[in-house]
Amino acid sequence: MAFENITPKVEEIVRQSGVSEGMVLCNAMHITASVFINDDESGLHKDFQKWLEQLAPFDPSTDKYAHHRTGEDNGDAHLKREIMGREVVVAITEGKLDFGPWEQIFYGEFDGRRPKRVLIKVMGE
Repeated sequence: MAFENITPKVEEIVRQSGVSEGMVLCNAMHITASVFINDDESGLHKDFQKWLEQLAPFDPSTDKYAHHRTGEDNGDAHLKREIMGREVVVAITEGKLDFGPWEQIFYGEFDGRRPKRVLIKVMGE
C-alpha cells in the first residue's frame, strides 16, 4: 500500500492545457487503486494505512474474502479502493487548481501487482 502526491503532475498538465476557468478530473483507471484529496502529512498517511488494514486486512486465503474463491487474492485491495474513492474533480480558477487549505491530490495503490494509470482530463476555457 502506498500513497503518491500527484498534485505537481496535475498542476503541470493544467498549466500546459492553457485552461484558465474549468475543472480537472483525475481518475484511477484500475479497480484496486484510488485517487483522493487530503493533506500531505506522513502521520495521516500512516493512519490511513492502519485504518484501511483494520477495515480490510490483507488475507490471501479463501476464508476471509469470497472474491478469493474466484482465483484472485486481492479482495482487500478492492475494498480499500471503495473506501478511498475512484476519482476527484478540482476547479480551475485563473489557471490554477482551486484547493482549500492543505488539500493535495493523491494516488493510492492497494495491491501493486499490475501496471496502472491515472486519467487526467482538463475541461474548460
